[in-house]
Amino acid sequence: MNDKMQYPDHKPRCFWANPKNPRYIKYHDEEWGVPVHDDKLLFEMLILESFQAGLSWECVLNKQEAFRSAFDGFDLDTVCGYDENKMEVLRQDEGIIRNRLKIKAAVNNARIFKEIAAEYGSFAAYLWGYTDNQVVYENDKVSSPLSDAISKDLQRRGMKFVGTTIIYAYLQAVGVIYSHEEGCYLCRQQMKQ
Repeated sequence: MNDKMQYPDHKPRCFWANPKNPRYIKYHDEEWGVPVHDDKLLFEMLILESFQAGLSWECVLNKQEAFRSAFDGFDLDTVCGYDENKMEVLRQDEGIIRNRLKIKAAVNNARIFKEIAAEYGSFAAYLWGYTDNQVVYENDKVSSPLSDAISKDLQRRGMKFVGTTIIYAYLQAVGVIYSHEEGCYLCRQQMKQ
């Protein structure tokens, strides 16, 4: 847990919330762990989490606006239509993470995301179906049987950069798993049950 005196508002937060990065504090306070049922945001977060592989989330978050611009606002149909030329344009974009394999995976994963959404009525229905629309309260983990199962299914369907650790972080980010740690001002009592 970060010392509460490090933050201008003196509120204690999860250990990872860098007190020197206002964007990161805002993300911790207003976005991380908030249940998401909107497919557009679920898609954006899945793509961003896949770019995190091997990097810090703070690095990706700091580039979020550049990613939104480069990926046409994360419009699913547009990203599904990206060809080799567009992927090369993305590789030249200095505002984003320019890893060729991750860019190619983003386009591939967009197409599979769309297939899953068509199959289940929405990607949210697919994702939240794993927990019967219930939030899971746990922390101090980097993977779980839940992230293992979702990761395995997404990989079976052909997605890339969706290992269990990435999927666990994704589930935390979109609120399927609520992980604010004890002592954080956002920690809920359910964590202790």
